[in-house]
Amino acid sequence: MRQHGDIRNLFDEVEKTSGEARTEAFRRLVHLLAVHETAEEEVLHPMARTAHPGAEKVIEQRLAEEKGAKEILSRLEDMDTDDPKFLPELLRLRTEVMHHARAEERYEFPHVRRTSGAAQLATMAKALRAAEATAPTHPHPGVETGTRNALLGPVAAIVDRTRDAVRKVMGR
Repeated sequence: MRQHGDIRNLFDEVEKTSGEARTEAFRRLVHLLAVHETAEEEVLHPMARTAHPGAEKVIEQRLAEEKGAKEILSRLEDMDTDDPKFLPELLRLRTEVMHHARAEERYEFPHVRRTSGAAQLATMAKALRAAEATAPTHPHPGVETGTRNALLGPVAAIVDRTRDAVRKVMGR
């Protein structure tokens, strides 16, 4: 839930800045969203599927939302942050992401907390941190399940992190 707040704050920063500051804030937002969603897809959603009857439908809705957000984020990544179309598309992404976060906080997190003991939640927290450490840093629409992330995520993460390193060295 702390990351949901961090994501909201980054949206604010991207919206309120311009030029290089906006570009840098947007890069941080892309990175956080990509890593955050991958960790949820690999750890949280599989655990939540067993939390209560009807959880499967709830998780499928969250995965569909994640895919839609990744598609918008991918389009935004291809745009210049000073493009006049950027902010309206960013607002669309923000609306989708915030709806998604509220749905997780309302329909998913409480059931996981209720059906898990302290040790299980601590293990899940460690697993989330491990997933984040190896997650792709850019959106990959269509890779929204734990299985797909396990199969495609490591390759995507290597490509993304290499691309990030090259961009950093090149000053872009």
